[in-house]
Amino acid sequence: MMFVTRRAIPRRTMLRGLGVTLALPLLDGMVPAFAAMRAGPATPVRRLGIVYVPNGMIMNAWTPAAEGATFDLTPTLEPLKAFRDQLVVLSGLANKEAHPREGEGSGPHARACGAFLTGAHVYKTEGADVQSGTSLDQLVARELASETQLASLEMGLETSELVGACDAGYSCAYEGTISWRTPTLPLPMEHDPRAIFERLFGDSGSSDPRARLARTRASRSLLDSVSEELASLRSTLGPRDRSKLSEYLDAIRDVERRIQKAEEQSDRDLPVVEQPAGIPDSYEDFAKLMFDLQVLAYQCDLTRVITFMFGHEHSARTYPQVGVSDPHHPTSHHQNNPEKMAKVARINRYHMSLFAYYLEKLRATPDGDGSLLDHTILLYGAGISDPDLHDPENLPILMLGGGAGQIKSGRHLRYRPGQPISNLYLSVLDKMNVPVERFGDSTGRLTLLSDL
Repeated sequence: MMFVTRRAIPRRTMLRGLGVTLALPLLDGMVPAFAAMRAGPATPVRRLGIVYVPNGMIMNAWTPAAEGATFDLTPTLEPLKAFRDQLVVLSGLANKEAHPREGEGSGPHARACGAFLTGAHVYKTEGADVQSGTSLDQLVARELASETQLASLEMGLETSELVGACDAGYSCAYEGTISWRTPTLPLPMEHDPRAIFERLFGDSGSSDPRARLARTRASRSLLDSVSEELASLRSTLGPRDRSKLSEYLDAIRDVERRIQKAEEQSDRDLPVVEQPAGIPDSYEDFAKLMFDLQVLAYQCDLTRVITFMFGHEHSARTYPQVGVSDPHHPTSHHQNNPEKMAKVARINRYHMSLFAYYLEKLRATPDGDGSLLDHTILLYGAGISDPDLHDPENLPILMLGGGAGQIKSGRHLRYRPGQPISNLYLSVLDKMNVPVERFGDSTGRLTLLSDL
């Protein structure tokens, strides 16, 4: 039962202390019961998240054989078993603007990544005069910017410094991000959890990493710094709101602890590469920490738009934890070698298992009359399908979440070959209440999505 009161806590309530700002999750006290009874249920908050995986996919381990609601989960999709009822598998969509134009030659990774969320062909250059198009996430962010502290977050698990690991003739900017604020302004993916935490909750003082690390060790935590205000707030809350707040604060405390632990570990001599402070040694711990930061950002409504990259195109990361000690990108050029294809499929499945962790955290986090997952549209996919061919046709694309009641899930939808993925983005923009008649190379909205 919602506690009936005429005293409402403002939705944008912030607690402040020692240069930090703590936003609060949606509490019952922010939506007084008498107002809900008189005006009906409040419109759910709508959120958008995009998760990108590099170097394509082994498609015969990805694509379900059956269409509609009777499809079986394939080996790559099997980690999503618990979320099948909130899953839409989309087959047949094409990243058409990733195809080369006359005289351009090679450059499939740059074109695929640069066009993935923009539906625009990138300008071939190695200089600063890069050009693509405004990306889906930034159109939504522009519309929702007045509602949140941050218009959007751009995050990734690899540094944007890609010099020497990009397509010849193309700027590395095309492979380092999927988010473009304007056709000439790519947004870098932040890969340092400490920097993201400080962007969410504030920081005072030097941005120098060494000074920041010293200050972190010497200072109290975010929650300690606002302890007096927290105590005062708790005294005004009902039992259910106190429980919600405790869960939220526990999550913040856990993220703080893990970042600080990673920073302590960063002082050690690492056998292969030196990791920046704040990044855990374990790739899995790193990915989960970054997903937890996204959950916090949504939970306290600091942003409603997040893009996330598991890696950049040409990523040479190895995955010994799943038996793949060979670099990802060279292995993806499998030449139909069964052993190499099996390794890439293991990487694809491993990424999916980490994504499933994120989905579980979203589903377990209450939000209004449901969960964060219920009120979010998530897109998961890659800019190419078969990595050996650098094929931008028949992309591996998933849609998950409830989209605030707008998505009819639990289906595999197969579209006619060559339909632009921009048509999907037009439909997503509709569901995010962003009025756009055309996006990128779109030719219309997806017909099979009309019943969502």
